[in-house]
Amino acid sequence: MNDADHVALSGELFVILSSRPGEYHTEPLGDLTPVDAWDYFYCGRHLATFVIARVHGSARIRVIDETEFPYAVTVMPIRFLEKFRDRAAAVSALGVLVGSNQAEIELRQQHPQQPF
Repeated sequence: MNDADHVALSGELFVILSSRPGEYHTEPLGDLTPVDAWDYFYCGRHLATFVIARVHGSARIRVIDETEFPYAVTVMPIRFLEKFRDRAAAVSALGVLVGSNQAEIELRQQHPQQPF
């Protein structure tokens, strides 16, 4: 199913943006609205943050490489990201992505007042 099929079925799409502390972070640009954020922990270490964002139209993301100074910045279209028909499908994909079957893994939803 392509992006046009998703839009025809649901009227909206969702994408997952990822960030790894000390390595890189992503920022939504254009018609993307963050709706959820999840922190990924493995053996108690915070390894990544995932933001689920609603796509409203033309959108891009900014990827900031934090491994060098000055930071390298890349802007890319969301066509390279997997699209989901609803928020629940994106959350389910996070469980698959992090392999939630191990006791050492924790996917913790951020509180709404925390900035995305």
